[in-house]
Amino acid sequence: MEEGTHVTLTLLFFEHKKICFGDYESNGLFDHNIELSDEIVGLMVQKEEEHLPRDDYFENLHAGHFNLSVRKQALDWMMKAHAYFGFGPWSIFLSVNYLDRFLSLFELPRDKNWISQLVAVSCLSIAAKIRETKVPLSARLQVGTPKFVFEAITIQKMELLVLSTLGWKMQALTPCSFIDYFISKINCEQHQMKSSLLKSVELMLSITKCIDFLEFKASEIAAAVAISVTRELEAKEIHKALSSLVMVKEERVLKCLEVMRDLSMIKICGNLTPFACTSSNGASES
Repeated sequence: MEEGTHVTLTLLFFEHKKICFGDYESNGLFDHNIELSDEIVGLMVQKEEEHLPRDDYFENLHAGHFNLSVRKQALDWMMKAHAYFGFGPWSIFLSVNYLDRFLSLFELPRDKNWISQLVAVSCLSIAAKIRETKVPLSARLQVGTPKFVFEAITIQKMELLVLSTLGWKMQALTPCSFIDYFISKINCEQHQMKSSLLKSVELMLSITKCIDFLEFKASEIAAAVAISVTRELEAKEIHKALSSLVMVKEERVLKCLEVMRDLSMIKICGNLTPFACTSSNGASES
């Protein structure tokens, strides 16, 4: 049954390839994909609107919605499984994107305490099928000591529900889509690229776990991270770096840097800008 499940989903991915992978498929992080033009990245910035959760998702989580605990449990397991199998950075960022979009669109039953585990396995399984060259069968992804272990057919049904709910738009644009390009724009020293990328992955993983960053687009997060790992975090240097990233909104990147600073992820010397703290919609950052 597991082998059949794997083949079925593989065929479905090929059948929906044009929808699934879109027009701007990019290898991204650690694949030295830094030849993108400003024009292409500008189009990617426009396209990322298609890969965001619903507008009210961030506010609902901040208000303590049921999905907050589902997200935390799912993320905890996905991070452990991702590390266990040694998947690349793309897989974890894609799976989190799927998770947030799915939770924002689909009303999960509140009386099923196993639902977060099933959604987590399904999102990571789909992401691994898209990004990894060696992928264990879905039922074997359930590593560690999960409270619930699901049969392959159950995981398959949830995968198909996730796929259909997200409209088969699975090649989502995440911070990984932009980070190496932004780093190359800010710092042209090729010998520093690898260390900067490694630092950026660690910082982006921390950001992924925190709901405060759900109000930002992937390009805004990537720009803030690229600046923080390549520049001395002084106001003058930050504004100099932003002048190289004309395709993102300066005030949004500054706001993201402010949130990173407030959460003690980075240290910034000096005042960035008088309007950096006046975010859109006045959303709470607590």
